[in-house]
Amino acid sequence: MTPASKVLSPDLPEDEVFDSAEAAVARLQMLYEAASRFLCDQFSEVMSSGRPPQRIRAFYPEIRLSTDSFAAADTRLSFGHVVEPGRYSTTITRPDLFNNYLTQQIGLLIKNHGKPVQVGISQTPMPVHFAVANDAELTVPQEGATDFSLRDVFDVPDLASMNDDIVNGYGFTYEDGSHPLAPFTAQRIDYSLARLSHYTATRPEHFQNHVLFTNYQFYVEEFEAYARKMLADPESGYTAFVGPGNAEITGGDQSLDVPAKLPQMPTYHLKRRGGGGITLVNIGVGPSNAKTATDHIAVLRPHAWLMVGHCAGLRNTQRLGDFVLAHGYLREDHVLDDDLPVWMPIPALAEIQVALEQAVAEVTEYQGYDLKRIMRTGTVATIDNRNWELRDQSGPVQRLSQSRAIALDMESATIAANGFRFRVPYGTLLCVSDKPLHGELKLPGMASEFYRTQVAQHLQIGIRAMESLREMPLERIHSRKLRSFEETAFL
Repeated sequence: MTPASKVLSPDLPEDEVFDSAEAAVARLQMLYEAASRFLCDQFSEVMSSGRPPQRIRAFYPEIRLSTDSFAAADTRLSFGHVVEPGRYSTTITRPDLFNNYLTQQIGLLIKNHGKPVQVGISQTPMPVHFAVANDAELTVPQEGATDFSLRDVFDVPDLASMNDDIVNGYGFTYEDGSHPLAPFTAQRIDYSLARLSHYTATRPEHFQNHVLFTNYQFYVEEFEAYARKMLADPESGYTAFVGPGNAEITGGDQSLDVPAKLPQMPTYHLKRRGGGGITLVNIGVGPSNAKTATDHIAVLRPHAWLMVGHCAGLRNTQRLGDFVLAHGYLREDHVLDDDLPVWMPIPALAEIQVALEQAVAEVTEYQGYDLKRIMRTGTVATIDNRNWELRDQSGPVQRLSQSRAIALDMESATIAANGFRFRVPYGTLLCVSDKPLHGELKLPGMASEFYRTQVAQHLQIGIRAMESLREMPLERIHSRKLRSFEETAFL
């Protein structure tokens, strides 16, 4: 370890206790900005002047809570309180981005336990890559581009603190013996924020609290058309529409100048005050993409995410264009097997299910028993082989039948399972686009007709469901159904 005398760090205030959430967040903001600015300034100096005589290091801010009482806190909410007496802590990054979230979570802690929180500097170094990401004029060169190793001067991302041990495990404690206050460490969040910018080509601050995932570009086109309609209506409450490259419009007739080369997961944000709008992510096809997107979006702590995509209908009674509301999942995607065993049940969430069913009824104008004409509720199977129907079908078809599956796709179970794992409310509404077991394959002519008639209606259902969830009290959406025996106080 480098001796303290050979480390240059910013001079920051000592730890202080706060009984006001707003004051605590303001201190976190000051500490974070000072550390980040220090690293950016020092990095610029090193790049122009060469290797310095000492190591340069700054630390993330942290928040701590200590309680010695078993007195029952208000547990009507599934968050906002710790489970037992002890010491709790978490490192914090980007308090500007998470201002509302931090203010709410810290405020509940102070209220429920009658204790102040302590804010100060942690022992977790801030990687220079993540600090520099806050300055558009700076970039970190690849290793070997300078005549010295950056690792010899600055801290770099450390995989030891960028894992999912907290959300995946039980009995997690930090090296100092404190328990986690939040589901993710600061480095894990910074890593995901960087990945989101890379995969979606939009800044994290554009993401809204309600996220739709789709597997076709056609939905993006309909989403933009809807966004323009909303921006033209001053009563809609929507304020802006953002596309890849952070292209942004505030009026329905403005040009959206997205890059010619789209990112791997083109993402669009229909923004509303307080993050109450809707984000649409085109994750493409496959469970790997679904896992990648949700792994990183989870750190933003969205209020809900839904899959609205296409699927194969497995029943002879289904027709092309019918809807499937998932109430269970057969997980044969395999990408989450190491994080969430396949024997783990992924339950349907009543609030999400009701919102989706009501949205189908409102948009299609079918009610009650007549809804069964166009929608079935049942098990959705998710697999990792797009061309499964070209192989011997006896094994797969038997499993599908035993599971009572009514639809098959490559993303839905992954998104739902990661929602369960990360405590993000989830749901799935699919649209039948082919029936491979019954000879109705997805061919170009059929696909064009299907896309023209069904995509707009399907997307409207997803949007309407999200708008319904937005009006729902937070405690109803983030219920205790997604909480385990030992949970973090922060949502």
